[in-house]
Amino acid sequence: MLAGACSPRLQPKPVVVNTTPAPAPVEQKATEKPVTKPIPKVTKIAMLLPFGLDNLDPGNTYSAAALEQANMAMDYYQGFKLALDSLTAQGYNYKLQLFDTKDNPAQAHALAGNPQVKSADLIVGPVFAEDIKPFIGGSINSHKPELSPLAPSEPSLFKSSNLITVIPPLDCHAWAAAEYVNNSVKPKKVLILRSGYGDEVKYITPFRKAIDSLSKKHIAVIQTTVVHGNLAAIIPQLSATSTNVFVVPATDQMFLNVTLKSLDTLSRHYPIAVIGHPSWARFDFLKAEQLQRINTYVTSSERIDYKSAAVMTFMNAYRNAYHISATDYAIKGFDEGLYFGKLLAVNGAQLTHLDKNSFVGLHNNFLFAYRPGLGWVNTHVGLYQYANFELKPVQ
Repeated sequence: MLAGACSPRLQPKPVVVNTTPAPAPVEQKATEKPVTKPIPKVTKIAMLLPFGLDNLDPGNTYSAAALEQANMAMDYYQGFKLALDSLTAQGYNYKLQLFDTKDNPAQAHALAGNPQVKSADLIVGPVFAEDIKPFIGGSINSHKPELSPLAPSEPSLFKSSNLITVIPPLDCHAWAAAEYVNNSVKPKKVLILRSGYGDEVKYITPFRKAIDSLSKKHIAVIQTTVVHGNLAAIIPQLSATSTNVFVVPATDQMFLNVTLKSLDTLSRHYPIAVIGHPSWARFDFLKAEQLQRINTYVTSSERIDYKSAAVMTFMNAYRNAYHISATDYAIKGFDEGLYFGKLLAVNGAQLTHLDKNSFVGLHNNFLFAYRPGLGWVNTHVGLYQYANFELKPVQ
């Protein structure tokens, strides 16, 4: 309209009629609207770890113990985050929030009331039993799943149905050892060699219950306290033809050095098998050649095959992301991040059915069982035997 109003008036030209038939109108296709993908739901995870960041304040310094805890926390966090990054590449969406427990029970208790922690879909941490207990006490009315990521603490210490214990506690190791003895060795009796320390009861009690249950009390369990490695009192009970099973739940270095030497001597005259405490896999003072001679077995929930393709792929990815080598804590963080991150993103309700969702990880497998009033417990424990001067998995 503006152009017509401002242009000079022109004489009209004659209209020429075109007699050529007009082409048929082309049917216009409806314009397809682009499909908008729905934004994936945001899974919120609160992570409570002992970073001890107040030690960075002017005038403060990290003690050796606090620095070790902070490094552990950082390694675990980075492994967990790498898992979430991998899942994010598949289209999932996460909000990961970090909170510093400072390895302080009062701080852990305070974090239980933090609105951001309470609103998370999953709470990871605290790490240590001394912090888990006050945290659970502060979140007594919460129904959010609380993941104990690194401690093999017995769930009965906390009595929370919301707790998820990833690292199998000692009773799971005792059960796995008893299962092997009952199913594979099938002895008439088992000899438990005690040092006298009270902590050994934590292994002996569940082992004995497991043997009684699995064998229907057909395998006798005999306890004896060994002093200065003297095994003379038990020799009359030994068999010269069938395997004599010894369970040694001790962790004391002096006791083990003497007692294992006596068992080594005994093995020259009697067929024996020794079931050791799971901590033995980490003890540098034990001699692999001696353990091999006495036919030693140990259970473990964290044996990592650094030669496997999966572990090497992870190690390369971790090094590329953080420019350092991954520790065992980083590997555990990756496994747990991958497992729980996927379950939460797909359907958070699956966290109430963990027994339906097994998992093969880099450091251990996840095989959860629910214990009423105590929450979910990973029960998967591997059995290993000393062979070729190293621990080999028992098939």
